[in-house]
Formats: sequence, structure tokens, C-alpha cells
Amino acid sequence: MSHPHHPLHTTPEDRQDSNRYHETRKVTLVGAFVNIFLSLAQLTGGVIAQSQALIADGVHTLSDLASDIVVLVAAKLASKDADEDHPYGHGRIETVATIILGLMLSSVGIGIALDAFGRLAHPELLLNPKPLGLFFALLAIVSKESLFHYTKRTARRINSPMLLANAWHHRSDAISSLVVLIGIAGAIFLHIHWLDAIAAIIVAGMIVFMGLQMIKDSVMELVDTALDPDRVKEIHQFIEHIDGVKNVHMLRTRKMGGNALADVHVQVDSHISVSEGHHIAERVMNNLTTQFPELQDVTVHIDPEDDECASPCEHLPSRKEVLEHLCPQLNKLGLTEDDTITLHYLDGKISLSIHLADHALADKAESIKALCNENEDIHSVAVYTKHA
Repeated sequence: MSHPHHPLHTTPEDRQDSNRYHETRKVTLVGAFVNIFLSLAQLTGGVIAQSQALIADGVHTLSDLASDIVVLVAAKLASKDADEDHPYGHGRIETVATIILGLMLSSVGIGIALDAFGRLAHPELLLNPKPLGLFFALLAIVSKESLFHYTKRTARRINSPMLLANAWHHRSDAISSLVVLIGIAGAIFLHIHWLDAIAAIIVAGMIVFMGLQMIKDSVMELVDTALDPDRVKEIHQFIEHIDGVKNVHMLRTRKMGGNALADVHVQVDSHISVSEGHHIAERVMNNLTTQFPELQDVTVHIDPEDDECASPCEHLPSRKEVLEHLCPQLNKLGLTEDDTITLHYLDGKISLSIHLADHALADKAESIKALCNENEDIHSVAVYTKHA
């Protein structure tokens, strides 16, 4: 069974998704406004201070602004409720958006690196940074590091990988601005003008690395990579201790945006009722989603035995086929519709439990067993009578 979705009603999950969107929107807008101001300052300062590294960092910041727009659009789409076309919700939109962010970053980084290498190959094109560039580099470091901490806190609070990726994007920006600061300082105070170009290349390399890492993580999610092994082990051990669960196997997990999905086979006592098995499945599902908040949807398959070891039963006849063969002969012995016949499909065999409503039929128990055992698909027969 799986966690139900109710598209027409407001559920705690719906409210959580709405809150995630508003939190994401708020922190991303703050980042966007900071990036607008910062990119203009860096580009202007880079031109005035004649620093290629600062200009590269300004372009980098400008790409952040485009990234913020992608995050906002993706967060809005991902916050939509589940529907018939997307029964598991729209969380994977965040994943696709993260890939787009990674591609954008990688492209910008490659462009910056190519330009810097071109200037190194032609020294006459190297720029001569001015002291004013140090101020703009320091401004960028302080601004981007502040954005990193602010965004990371929000990402962890709402469990958003996309927002966390954006936070580390801000941290990489701060580090790249630090490299720019060193490059400009070296060019000014040590008169090594190519340090500015080297700083630009280092910044570009960091940008490309971060972009490729984001792409890798998102692609792994799209191909349904499992949760961290330690987390899967925690989930497995937690299920084992739930009342009514005898064994756990075939536990599978996968990520979807800021959430995760899981399906698991749970072994229960082989002779409990269907309703009790359903109740155990509900308890497993509810306990899991409470203990592990990232699990948005859990599918529980109830097994009466360990189907990884037991012989399969799919070749055996159905209940209808068995009864169509047995009932005419059992009726001749006096069995009626008031008598209950229960079939147990276990280890590649069928076992019958027959409960006789009329205790007077107890004398015919052996005849009933012998008749049923004539069927080659029936392994054993137990006959119970109701005593007066």
C-alpha cells in the first residue's frame, strides 16, 4: 500500500510544499537583489580598476542572477500538488532545474577560462589592475559569504537540495572572489600582472567544477539512485522493530527533489487475516513517514513468507479453480456455504483450512481430508469443527 494523495483537499504535505515554495521564493529573491547590485558593482569596478578577474567574477555573479530566476520558476512549479499526470508530485522539477543551473555554471566557467588563457598567450592583452579593485573584491566576498549562510540555513530547514545547491553556489562565489582579491593584490603589490589572469582561470575552474558536481548529483537522482546507505540501513532496522513485522527485505529508496520515496516487502505471520496484514502495512507506512520526514511516499508489500527464499506460487491454480474442482465432491459429503474454506499459498504449495459450521460433520473429517489430498496441488488439509 502507499501513502495516499488527496489533490482536492489540503493535507499536511500540501501545506509543507506551500511553505517550502514561499521560503525558497523569499531567500532566492534576497539573493537576486544582492546579485543585481553586486554584478553591476563588479563589472563597473572591473572596467574602472582594469581587472580581468573582477570582470570575470562580475559575469559569474550575473549568471547567478539568471540562476536565481531558474530557481524561482522551478520552486513554483515543484510546489504544485500531485495530480493524475504526476501522482508523486512535481519534485523532480527541482532536479531538472538543478541540472540547468549546472550547465549554466559550466558554460560560464569555460568561457571565462578561454578568455583568460587567450590573454596569457598574448601578454600585451593582460590588464593592469588598480587598487580600487581590492574594494570591490572585498565587497563581493562579504556579500556572497553572507548569502551562503542565509541560504544554507533555509535550505536545511525546508530540506531543499536545489536551494542547498544554490547556497554552495554562493560559497563558491565567495571563494572565487577571494581568489580575485589575491590575484589583484599580487598584480598591484608584486607587479605580477599575469596573476590577475591566473585568478580568473582559477575562478573559472571552480565554477566548472561546481556546475559538473550539480549535474552529476541531479542525474544520479533522475536515474533513481538510492538514499545514502547508512540512511537505508536506519530505515531497514526501524521497520524490523515494528510490531507484527517478522522480516524485511527488498527495501528500495529513491530521491525526488527534497523528498524521497520507498517501497519495501514486509513479512508477517502467514496465517493472519488480510485485514491484520493491511493494518500492519498502514502502521509501517505511518511510522516511517513520522520517523523519516523526507519519505513522502511509502509502498508496503505484505508477504506471508520470505519470497526471496520460498518457492514461487504463481503456477498454482486460483481459489476459483480449486473450489470449482473440490466443491461438487465436498457437497456430496454434506458441506454447505456455511462452511469456510481458507487457502494458504506457501512455499509453492497450497494448504487448506476447512472450518465446519455443523459439528455433526466432524465424523467425516478424514473423508474430507482424503478427498482434498487427491488434488496434486494441495499439500495439506486441516479440518476444524465447531463443538456444540
